Amino acid sequence: MERLDIVNEDIKLIQNLSGLTYGTDALLLSAFVRRCARGRAAEFGAGTGIVSLLCAKRKKFSRIYAVEVQEAYASLCRRNVEANQFGECIETVRADVRELSAATFDRPLDAVFANPPYLKLGAGITNANEGKAIARHEVFGHVSDFCAAASRLLKHGGSFYLVYRPDRLDDLLMALHQHSLAPKRLIMVYADASHKACLVLVEAVKGGGAGIFVTKPLFIKTGDHDSEDMKWIYENGDFHEQYRKK
Repeated sequence: MERLDIVNEDIKLIQNLSGLTYGTDALLLSAFVRRCARGRAAEFGAGTGIVSLLCAKRKKFSRIYAVEVQEAYASLCRRNVEANQFGECIETVRADVRELSAATFDRPLDAVFANPPYLKLGAGITNANEGKAIARHEVFGHVSDFCAAASRLLKHGGSFYLVYRPDRLDDLLMALHQHSLAPKRLIMVYADASHKACLVLVEAVKGGGAGIFVTKPLFIKTGDHDSEDMKWIYENGDFHEQYRKK
């Protein structure tokens, strides 16, 4: 069953209600990505295409390749791109990230962004919906495979942006270092001040040097209301400058 929603930035989003739907992790990832207006980027595991659509709406890149391995979601992504008239900016590519090479997009990219599957195979309860199971479990690659692919595709100095689970941060940081991607910025995200971290955002640079900027934490809520930092993100489609300094 499908539903058409109007989400942030007046994006028209067709969603399969039995599959993965638009959530906070996608919104935060799209805001976390730095603007490179003339640059070319790829999204790994695009799903409905929402992160690429938000980045296109905000003119963060001149060209975005939305890479999705599942045909059903690749088709849905194409439909969403067409519905929002972003065909000149976003190209949907059905592919397994593990098979991407430096020649896939003709020349190295300026940026890659991803919301990788965060559960190891066999961990947790596998969702009966195949699409959800693939999106959440490492069926088509470990986080290290995502990092390896990003490293192959990025130019020297290019950026890799991820949203991931804090309890697997050690796996992520190890994989980044193994593939010459230096973590440069990290944001821990909390539902509110009374909860443990629920998400982590990491920006890494290919061939970057030592040193990482760990920002102040992002609290989604203050009491029953959106925090001031979340209000800024909703209104500007970006993080406040205090989260973006290098």
